[in-house]
Amino acid sequence: MTRRPLVDEPLCLDLVNTEWVDRGHPVDLFDQPDGVREWLAEHRLPGQPSSVEPPLREARTALRRILEHPDEHAEQGVNAILAHGTLRHVLRQATVRKEHDVDAGWLPAWLAVHNYLELLRQQPARIRRCGNPECVLHFYDTSRNGTRRWCSMDGCGGRAKAARHYRRHRTTTA
Repeated sequence: MTRRPLVDEPLCLDLVNTEWVDRGHPVDLFDQPDGVREWLAEHRLPGQPSSVEPPLREARTALRRILEHPDEHAEQGVNAILAHGTLRHVLRQATVRKEHDVDAGWLPAWLAVHNYLELLRQQPARIRRCGNPECVLHFYDTSRNGTRRWCSMDGCGGRAKAARHYRRHRTTTA
């Protein structure tokens, strides 16, 4: 299995990041053997891969669309996923709890889209796409000053710094 380049992002972004580009070629974790099962296990989410994979793919498409082209059509895609479930607050033993009532097979997808709404309520400007135009990964900027530009410094950030250094060095020696 190909190793994913960016993990440990919030659930919604981690779902979107199950598609990435490796050496110029698109990769889809869900097309790999046991890719859906491993993603579910990584996030401790229930469901059989065969029943949750179509909703996950639909949610991933809706999330990518809203992240890259936020318009009314993209909002409809997100709302279509949310229509598969509800969230209720209940009081039990003096503690407020959240209960989900979600259609069979839709819980992982629904939770990912619901997570996106939570990020929008917190700091929507910190939901970002990598600054590398060839990269399709998204991240939630948790840096102190909120200026993170790259999915990772090991990957895109390091390559961008090396390219800038090369351009500066080449210009001064030419």
